[in-house]
Amino acid sequence: MGEKESGNPGGGADVTTDTDLTGAERPALDPAALSLTDAARVLSAAKNGEVTVEMLQADVQAGAPTNADGTLNLVHYAAWLNMKRSDGND
Repeated sequence: MGEKESGNPGGGADVTTDTDLTGAERPALDPAALSLTDAARVLSAAKNGEVTVEMLQADVQAGAPTNADGTLNLVHYAAWLNMKRSDGND
């Protein structure tokens, strides 16, 4: 798990991969740039409850910050949630 591939023939950066139970490799998630689907999955696992893509889309429409490509930075999103909560806008 978390092994690093090297020798990228395209000259790009090395990619960290993760291995699931089937042995298939998948790219590691970047908490600074998660799709809403990946963010919902990560947040649901951390919360022990369901966080849906629709919930995240509603937050984005309410002003939650996103990256230029539409991905979510979990640190920025958490800060936005904290600010929203401290303003009394749950």
